[in-house]
Amino acid sequence: MTSTTSKISLQYLYTYALWVEIFTVFYNLLEGIISILFGVSDDALTLFGFGVDSFIEVISGLGIIAMVLRIRSNPDTIKSNFEKTALRITGTSFYLLSAGLLFTAILNLVTGHKPETTLPGVIIALISIAVMWALVTAKRKVGHLLGSEPILADANCTLVCIYLSIVLLASSFIYELTGFGFMDSLGALGLIYFAMREGREAFEKARGFEVCACGG
Repeated sequence: MTSTTSKISLQYLYTYALWVEIFTVFYNLLEGIISILFGVSDDALTLFGFGVDSFIEVISGLGIIAMVLRIRSNPDTIKSNFEKTALRITGTSFYLLSAGLLFTAILNLVTGHKPETTLPGVIIALISIAVMWALVTAKRKVGHLLGSEPILADANCTLVCIYLSIVLLASSFIYELTGFGFMDSLGALGLIYFAMREGREAFEKARGFEVCACGG
């Protein structure tokens, strides 16, 4: 392979990685809007929290897009101020989400509040699992081809979205089967666990540690 051909191949791969990240941002934005709308209308706390999490992922995704643009130009450069700021905002947002979900989950458990239905949560979770798994596969593929640890780390972190979707699916499906109101609050507590981990990892990344909420 000639030097020119190699450069063209690298540009193609980085462009591919960039569009994957752009799709991730727009998908999370759409998912967040739909999840929050159904979460509010059905009084489904887990689905609402899932939607807010999707919006936070949009902020994180913008930082990832900036990262891909940076490493495409020079893979050895350090994180930009924009990336670090996006990570700090992401971390703070996850902590705030956790606090809000915890307060509401406890309140719902005490008052015996039940959602009207969690069927939208089941449907959204199934779609999310399929889409996020496809994104993980795509990010891992391009990350391996480029030999890019940051892109591979982002692929691993996308797994967290799958875990969150599984929490949403389990709590929503069990509620639909049993009608046990506490399942929605338990699902919210599951989201809190992952949100707290993502918040901590975001701040660690901002400080320069390449870590991932899923442990990758």
